[in-house]
Amino acid sequence: MKLDRAMDRVAPALLLAVTLIWGLTFVVVQRVVAHFGAIEFLVLRFAIAAFALAPFFFRGTRRHEALVGLGLGFLLASGYLLQTWGLRSTTVTQSGFVTGLFVIFAPVFARLLFGARLCLRNYAAIGLSAIGLVLLFGGLRFLWNVGDTLTLAGALFFGLHIALLSHYSPSCRTGPLAFTQMGSQTLWLALLLPEGSALKTPFTLPLIGALLFTGLLASAAAFYIQTRVQKRLSAARTAVILTAEPLFAAGFGYLLNHDVLTGIELTGGGLIFAAMLISELGLSFRLRRSL
Repeated sequence: MKLDRAMDRVAPALLLAVTLIWGLTFVVVQRVVAHFGAIEFLVLRFAIAAFALAPFFFRGTRRHEALVGLGLGFLLASGYLLQTWGLRSTTVTQSGFVTGLFVIFAPVFARLLFGARLCLRNYAAIGLSAIGLVLLFGGLRFLWNVGDTLTLAGALFFGLHIALLSHYSPSCRTGPLAFTQMGSQTLWLALLLPEGSALKTPFTLPLIGALLFTGLLASAAAFYIQTRVQKRLSAARTAVILTAEPLFAAGFGYLLNHDVLTGIELTGGGLIFAAMLISELGLSFRLRRSL
């Protein structure tokens, strides 16, 4: 009981740490896919993650966990593929902001599929996050391109993944479900992999470093944590916390890629931060399922 209460307290902080890691991956992945195939990179990334989580599989994976992981892995594979393709023709900052629109999609899917209801504070936090994302994206002055369209489609898959994970993770063990997500994601993407294409580009030290970082830290560890904490967090609350990801992406884009942040974009970041305060400072979200 004490362990459960402690996990309830640290779950939001753990998920926020995951968003920090994911924010950095935008810069890492953009640099890699400029010289290496997107599908090839993703297959290798998630194969590394699946290998790291494989011990959970050999301890025994239930049929229900395998089926849930297979579906969730397909959603993640679709989302990451579209996001990675999008990074070829948009900036790190814009990709992070458009991806963050899952804050709207996740609770909508939770409502449509499972009857999840939102209270006034849910609407306030989600609304502030959405407005903040628009401002971070340059207000009404941004120029939409094909990369942003691909990224938006990826955000739809991410939103659906969040909704389904919040619903199904309480009935699954964390380790096996995390492994099956990574393993099935690798298999789905491998179906699109041209034969021998991964060998056409030499494996340089920067590429190996990027694969290890994204495979072990941003995939194996991050999705293990997300799968565990979403046993306790609703889709709406999870989505609000994860909107820190584009905020971190913008920060790393500024520090490492010299992306420019204007006053209106900083205001948007402040609104996202306010949304997280509404979510976490004693004003907890409650997910009520219709009977």
